[in-house]
Amino acid sequence: MKTTQQPSARTRAGKTVALVETAVLTAIILVMTFTPIGYLRVAGLELTLIMVPVIIGAVTRGPGVAAFLGGVFGLTSFAQCFMGSALGTVLAAVSIPRTFVVCFVPRLLAGLLCGLVFQVCRKHDRRGGWSFVAAGVCGSLLNTALFLGALALLFWNVQFTPDQAAALGGVDTVLKTVIGIAAGLNAPIELVVCAVLGSAVGKGLTVALKRR
Repeated sequence: MKTTQQPSARTRAGKTVALVETAVLTAIILVMTFTPIGYLRVAGLELTLIMVPVIIGAVTRGPGVAAFLGGVFGLTSFAQCFMGSALGTVLAAVSIPRTFVVCFVPRLLAGLLCGLVFQVCRKHDRRGGWSFVAAGVCGSLLNTALFLGALALLFWNVQFTPDQAAALGGVDTVLKTVIGIAAGLNAPIELVVCAVLGSAVGKGLTVALKRR
């Protein structure tokens, strides 16, 4: 009886830890969304740092949890379109359904793919080092690339009004917005922060919880 009960207890404990960890990461995403921590606004554009908890979920809990956290990130990103985001406000004025797709789908896919990339890398990383950095870098790159790709695909022919362009720092088309984000400081800053914080915290949690 003891032999059958012990694995069951461990399983229940593991599920509880997983639920608590997912809930905490979800709460962190919400806090970052509705405080200045998650979005650093510069010239009408946002430096998005919310991929960090998504990456942490990817390396500690796998692609399923990471996809869920990415979906939460996407929903909060869509909510920002009605809460002062300069670019989001402009996009929502053009098309709310397309704006939802741009905000939600790339973030969900970024979380899912980040988790899958980590799983593959971890199998070849015997010491458990570079795979965490790879997950951080991939998570940030995927988030930026998928978001910009969806933005260009769904809004490529949109021309901003003078007032909208002024709110975006003088950018008058979606194409220029995409180029500005890709060539500006957004991507490098997000890449460094997500790679460092996501990999470091994720590695620390993995070691602490003995899930190597």
